[in-house]
Amino acid sequence: MKTNHARTLLSALLPLALAACGGAEKKTDDMAGMEGMEKGEGAEKKTDKDAVTLTARQIADAGIEVARPTVGGVAGAIELPALIQGDPQGVQVVSATIGGRLVALTRNLGQPVRQGDPLAVIESREAASLKAEVEAARARAALAQSNLRREQRLFAERVSPEQDLVAARTAATEAAIALRLAQQQLGTTGGGGGALNRIAMRSPISGQVIARPAVLGQTVDANAELYRVANLSRVTITASVSPADASRIRPGTRVEVTAAGRRQEGRVSFVSPALDDSTRLVPVIATLDNAGNTWRVGEPVTASFMLPANGDRSVSVPSTAVQSIENRTVVFVRTPTGFHATPVTAGRRNGDQVIISSGLNGQERIATTNSFTLKAELGKGGGMDMD
Repeated sequence: MKTNHARTLLSALLPLALAACGGAEKKTDDMAGMEGMEKGEGAEKKTDKDAVTLTARQIADAGIEVARPTVGGVAGAIELPALIQGDPQGVQVVSATIGGRLVALTRNLGQPVRQGDPLAVIESREAASLKAEVEAARARAALAQSNLRREQRLFAERVSPEQDLVAARTAATEAAIALRLAQQQLGTTGGGGGALNRIAMRSPISGQVIARPAVLGQTVDANAELYRVANLSRVTITASVSPADASRIRPGTRVEVTAAGRRQEGRVSFVSPALDDSTRLVPVIATLDNAGNTWRVGEPVTASFMLPANGDRSVSVPSTAVQSIENRTVVFVRTPTGFHATPVTAGRRNGDQVIISSGLNGQERIATTNSFTLKAELGKGGGMDMD
């Protein structure tokens, strides 16, 4: 009996013991899982601690400029005075296409215009003649088409001979040609203007008015300048270089433009193959991005042409792009959501450039100005509230 009682007691206690072991194992697994999650979260936080989240508007409001590093060392620099000019394809003169009196001027200096906007209206006898010729040619063309349809009907009914149909078809063709010619002649003057004796002068490009020599009520001759319109989202600098120095400058050569506390990098777009007749120097043109209206046409500046060292593929960045964070040297690389503090190894300085020994390959887009604001933001959680 004792033996049976012991066996019964053992059978009752065995499931409880197994359940306890299972609970211990589950608890151990849960603890391991939580530790893994904590480690994962820690790793994620460690990865994200170098990220700064910014929108494009916040980047612009913070005055942060983005550019690619310079690949290739600099053998030296040629520093010359230069002059800011408008992009030759971005400056257009609006001239009077016919002589007459200015009865309307729609824009003032500095105002924006769009391509095709009317800028001035000229009242002229010539305009009246051109418009009248278009109306007369249109009426003749309509009459010729009506005669052609009548002759086609009569020929089909065998009432009119074929030669009358051929003559009507020829007359209709000639009338259509005369109408197109009259319309083209009117179109070369600008067209529009409202009244029969008025012609509108339109802007050939989008931009803003930078000159307006025209005066309301003034009588102007054909080809007189009325407006000058410029699209200054890009500007150029023009410098005169000695023939010896010009031989070391190529299209694509980096140029640093400085003036009155401003500095911007551009690229040489043209090196003249001929000397200027008056100065006996070589004109060199470089292009600058001017989306922020940093530069004004006619402004004198200093241009430093950076001569590349042959065979050197080293990567360099402006000294303003390099920051020190937690005993690390970093450069802020542009990402789809903002910037990332990328550790780099900085080498020697070359003027205001720093050679980067490792960490960049030259294809990145980096913050070249105001990177200290990004450094400050890392301590505030990686975001900026610019609104």
